[in-house]
Amino acid sequence: MDINLKIKELREKNGYTQQNIADFLNVDQSLISKIEKGERSFTADMLNSLSSLFGVSVQSLLTDSNYTSTVCAFRASNLTADDLKTISIINKIALNADFMTKLLGD
Repeated sequence: MDINLKIKELREKNGYTQQNIADFLNVDQSLISKIEKGERSFTADMLNSLSSLFGVSVQSLLTDSNYTSTVCAFRASNLTADDLKTISIINKIALNADFMTKLLGD
């Protein structure tokens, strides 16, 4: 699956709008639309930020490997960019803990 389709799938799975993602990345919503259509590309910084937001590794976004994302449930209808940054930090901690667990073999 192409990266643009993975990002769109993850965005929709998590209930985020293109505007949510644009605000989180501090870009225009039209850029997110073009990226999802395959007309533009993500930067490395954007991919790193999105991998944390969605709770998946950057490697899983770039390859055809299967990915399992962390899922958080929130009772908020209007998530702000700051809310998404907090979610991203929580997911990054979860990803790092999973990585450390795999390294230790437990």
